[in-house]
Amino acid sequence: MPPVRENPVSIESLEKLEEALSVPSPQAIDAIARLDGDVIVLGVGGKMGPSLSHMIVRAAQEAGVGRKVIGVSRFSSGPLEGQLNGWGIQTIRCDLLNQTELDQLPDAPNVVYMAGMKFGSTGNEALTWAMNSYLPGMVCQKFRHSKIVAFSTGNIYGLTPAVQGGPLEYAGLNPVGDYAMSCLGRERIFDHFSRTLKIPLAIIRLNYANELRYGVLVDLANRVLKQEPIDLAMGCFNAIWQADANAQSLAAFDHVAAPPFVLNVAGPELLSIRQVCMQFGQLLDKPVQFINVESPDALISNGQLGHRLFGYPSVGPGQMIRLIADWVLRGGSSLGKPTHFEARDGKF
Repeated sequence: MPPVRENPVSIESLEKLEEALSVPSPQAIDAIARLDGDVIVLGVGGKMGPSLSHMIVRAAQEAGVGRKVIGVSRFSSGPLEGQLNGWGIQTIRCDLLNQTELDQLPDAPNVVYMAGMKFGSTGNEALTWAMNSYLPGMVCQKFRHSKIVAFSTGNIYGLTPAVQGGPLEYAGLNPVGDYAMSCLGRERIFDHFSRTLKIPLAIIRLNYANELRYGVLVDLANRVLKQEPIDLAMGCFNAIWQADANAQSLAAFDHVAAPPFVLNVAGPELLSIRQVCMQFGQLLDKPVQFINVESPDALISNGQLGHRLFGYPSVGPGQMIRLIADWVLRGGSSLGKPTHFEARDGKF
């Protein structure tokens, strides 16, 4: 029997959270079943990488196929490497920008590319461009015979009018700041090598993944809980449950192409910062303070293609809000990594 994607009313522990974040969708199971060979996840140490890798393991088990999953990161600190090993994921320590170390990685036929730099990019512009734009070319040369699903960001669309509902995949691009511009560079490099080396590739433009320990919704919940003023200038945003974001991204292996298949991964609704914070205020029993007013544009995108291909997210915004409010009220742990979603100048 395939794993059940339940809609819990409360998640009481990190173990139950990981269970919820790694349960694969039927589409992800089918896509992993159809792959030929093993999967390597580059940049597995980020916020989404561990649960995505775990989801691949679970999808392969449900499909009844032998599928080695390899997670690559610097693994500089913390228990993550042991946790991944406990889930059946082989780990390799590697500085991907080191050509020698990159060349020594196994030639897996399927690659999930999650490496990149966002936070701390201001003041480290050279490293940001190296990670976000130069490294993809190195990876394409190394894995020229592989299928690649590469993560990008909806920030490359720039600020767009909220009344339009968010840009679709074929919309014009207007990145602001070194982070977004270097991410457009990432896409252009992947596009170039996909075309010239015939690499089947999918590009995932994400806005924004959330779980109980990080995400835009968590940032807003914590500000309401601490009674900090909420800046309304950004006005609205997209939010998608991390398990749904990972499941759509893995299902995209069924759509890799040369030139690349491009997919917005985003929740189906545009969420109002004002309304979300008022909901958190009620659930957390706190007054809500606002500063500034809503701008007519925001960093948003339209995820309808993904919903049409893979179905609507299993966890909607109302449930995410309730789960996060319950988690923060009980003093649940946080990754301590603010999203800086409110930044309108592209500086992170």
